[in-house]
Amino acid sequence: MSTSKTPNSISDTKHWLRTAATISDALPYLRRHSGSTFVIKYGGHAMGDESLAETFARDIVLLKQVGINPVVVHGGGPQIGQMLERLKITSSFVDGLRVTDKATVEVVEMVLAGSINKQIVGAINAAGGTAIGICGKDGNLIRAEKLRRTKRDPDSNIERILDLGFVGEPTEINDKVITTIAQSDMIPVIAPVGVGAKGETFNINADTAAGAIAAAVQARRLLMLTDVPGVLDKEGNLISDMSVAEARRYMADGTITGGMIPKVETCIAAVEGSTEAAVILDGRVAHGMMLETFTHRGIGTLIHA
Repeated sequence: MSTSKTPNSISDTKHWLRTAATISDALPYLRRHSGSTFVIKYGGHAMGDESLAETFARDIVLLKQVGINPVVVHGGGPQIGQMLERLKITSSFVDGLRVTDKATVEVVEMVLAGSINKQIVGAINAAGGTAIGICGKDGNLIRAEKLRRTKRDPDSNIERILDLGFVGEPTEINDKVITTIAQSDMIPVIAPVGVGAKGETFNINADTAAGAIAAAVQARRLLMLTDVPGVLDKEGNLISDMSVAEARRYMADGTITGGMIPKVETCIAAVEGSTEAAVILDGRVAHGMMLETFTHRGIGTLIHA
C-alpha cells in the first residue's frame, strides 16, 4: 500500500479533523445540558421536507443519546388545510387562527393526532429512538378552554367578541404524563389537541401549546423551529440575544411585528414561567438545533430573563 497522500485524502483528513474539533468544542454544552429537558416546537416547511424531516429525527435521537430529554410538540396547519379541501369543508382564518367548527375540529384531531403524529414518531423510531405519540387529550395532558378574542371595529371603534369555535388555549398542563414518558427512556411527540371541562376537543396553536408545556416542565430550553432565521432588527439583521425586557421594547417600537409577535410573546411567557431560555430559529437549516445547542454562537434568537 502506498504511503503517499493524494489531494483528495488530504482534503478528507482536514474535513474529519474539523469534525473532531467541532465534537470536542461541544463538550462543555453536552455536560451543561445533560439531564435537562428541551421542548421543541416542530412545524413549518421543515416538517414537509422529507430530507429535513429525516435530519430532524436523527437530531432528536442524538439529543436523547447525550442525556437531554427532548419533548416534541408539532403543528400541521398545511396538512389540515389539505384534508379539509379534500373533504370539501370550508375553513377560514381570523388573526391567523383557524375558525374551528365541529366538523373542522374532527378533521384537526384526525390529522394532528393521527397521520402527522405517527409520521414523526415513525421517523424518530427509524433513526434509532423510541418515540411515543400522544395528544393533549391523553392523560388530560392539556386542559383547555375556549379562546376568547376581541376585535375593535376600525369604523365604529366598538369592540366585538370573536367566536372562533373550538379553538382553545391551555389552562393546565399535566406534567406527570411527560415526566413518566421521559423516565421510561422514551421521547414524547405531542399533538396540540386539548380537552375541555366537558370532554370537548379544542384545537390549540402549536406555539402556544409548546410554550405552556415548556413552562410546566421547567424546561432548560424552548426551541421554536420556524421558517425565518429568528428575530430581525429594522435593518434585517439577526438579533442573536435579547432579554425579556428588550423583547417587549422591540415589540413596542415596531422592530418586532406581524406573525413574530405571538411567537415572541410565547417565548416570554415560557421564560417567565420557569423555562431558562427560549430560542426562535430557522427549522429549514439542517442540524440547526445542534448548532444552536452545542456551539457558542448558535444560529437563532435567544430570549432569556
